[in-house]
Amino acid sequence: MGRAAILGTGLIGASLGMALRKAGWVIAGWDPDDSALAGAAKRGAVDHACPTRDAAIDDADLIVLAGPPSATIATLGQLHTDALVTDVAGVKEPVVRARPDGLRLVAGHPMAGREQAGPTAATPSLFRGAAWIVCPDGADDSDVESVKQVIDSVGAIPYTMSAAEHDRVVAAISHLPQLIAVSLVNLASSDPGAMELVAGSFRDLTRVAASEPGWWPELLAANLGNVSRVIDTMVYQLETARSEILTDRDSLASRFESARVQRRRMASHDVRVGVVLQDRPGEIAAVGRALEQSAVDVRDLQLRHAPHGGGGVLTISVRPQEAATLRDSLAVEGFTFE
Repeated sequence: MGRAAILGTGLIGASLGMALRKAGWVIAGWDPDDSALAGAAKRGAVDHACPTRDAAIDDADLIVLAGPPSATIATLGQLHTDALVTDVAGVKEPVVRARPDGLRLVAGHPMAGREQAGPTAATPSLFRGAAWIVCPDGADDSDVESVKQVIDSVGAIPYTMSAAEHDRVVAAISHLPQLIAVSLVNLASSDPGAMELVAGSFRDLTRVAASEPGWWPELLAANLGNVSRVIDTMVYQLETARSEILTDRDSLASRFESARVQRRRMASHDVRVGVVLQDRPGEIAAVGRALEQSAVDVRDLQLRHAPHGGGGVLTISVRPQEAATLRDSLAVEGFTFE
């Protein structure tokens, strides 16, 4: 614990500031957007809202570059400090290539976010249980361990991989899904009747399309080689599926089964309890009482609204051994299950 400077006080930077303050750090913040800095200060993300970048990093033990990739790379070339430096950019190879000689940089990327942008959406719990990738390329081992300790202190889980591996992996699990979600929403919205019929599966699949769009083109361009590769792979898989619909439905069924098995492994430690919510006051409060009474460990919550309001289904994911306890508590409150 010590003094940390956060350069960039949007959603990630402000959330990290809040989390580090809870862990005992003193936070100096700076942002080229005065309104973002003021918002972070209002949210309690910084102890000191600094008028300049140099004022923020003065006497800092840790410097966090929390801007977009272009700003991170530009700042790296202007830093003259003995402090430990890390970043949160969603692409890593350009960042590690931009490291000046002698700078104590440990590149990183928290796999966490929200659809809302800016410091007003910040929360100190944003990183709790989230993966946080650490790229040790060219960094001192002790500095890598120090960054991992910082990640631990905000409740995230550090994963170590090279910058090249990071960029390859996130192209498939983050960058391509964003493009697919955007494309699906634009496709469906081109048909005036389609958007009236969308249900939970479409909403789940396209949730990230609601993300702040401003920095996505820059991020995708910075990882263009990997993004192009996974787009080509996805196009090939779709073309293959279209062919199999006509000529080889057994192979198509095998494709579906393989995906089903892999997807279930992603949630193999959770059980989903679907709670039917009626269109009446107090339903969520009653769910809260059941959660309090059962004392289960809630792993995830998803709410599927009925059309035009009128209740819906709340899906609560819990540990397998706790599902029966939760159902019993919910039944006491009068709930039925999907």
